[in-house]
Amino acid sequence: MESQVLNGQCKMQSISEIDNLIKLISKLPGLGPKSAKRIILKLINNRQEIMKPLAETLNVVFKNVVRCKKCGTLKSGISICDNCENPNKKFNKICVVENIADQWAIESSTIFQGYFHILGGTLSNSNNERKEDLLIDSLISSIKQKKIEEVILATSATVEGQTTAFYIQDNLKNLKIKVSKLAYGIPIGGEIENLDDGTLISAFKNRQGFKSDLD
Repeated sequence: MESQVLNGQCKMQSISEIDNLIKLISKLPGLGPKSAKRIILKLINNRQEIMKPLAETLNVVFKNVVRCKKCGTLKSGISICDNCENPNKKFNKICVVENIADQWAIESSTIFQGYFHILGGTLSNSNNERKEDLLIDSLISSIKQKKIEEVILATSATVEGQTTAFYIQDNLKNLKIKVSKLAYGIPIGGEIENLDDGTLISAFKNRQGFKSDLD
């Protein structure tokens, strides 16, 4: 990008393609306009090594990666879901989390061996998440089909997270299974994806039976 002098001030010439890319990259978590510009310059200076394969990979991901309609995790549209449809996986536990980031955080800690059910959000008065979007009917079907013995509610320690946990627990009350929640090592307002492995491991090991305040 060339610069020009207007009224004694140096101003960078605007390139619409780059301006649009800066706006898009700035929407990513932890990135602002300055970081976006550094990333773009890195891409431009490495067209063949980084930019081209990145663009091609993003296109493939856009076309093929979808949310599983049964468990809510990510899957390739051209293959079975490795989480809930893999015939080689046999577990008796399901861990219910709010989003994919929570699933990845728990998986990386290696504390949990079982299926995941990803809600894709929480229930609250401030968002547009519908109860049917949480795939609760699918969760109940999986519990019955896979002969699940325990459901671990690993929602965040926020008002929305706990409200969602109560709602799920109420929907599972007629099933003869154990419903547990993570221990209170999780700070109030804490989100699962931001916890370190040590805290997650402790929360899973010391999980307790879930009881509604209405019980």
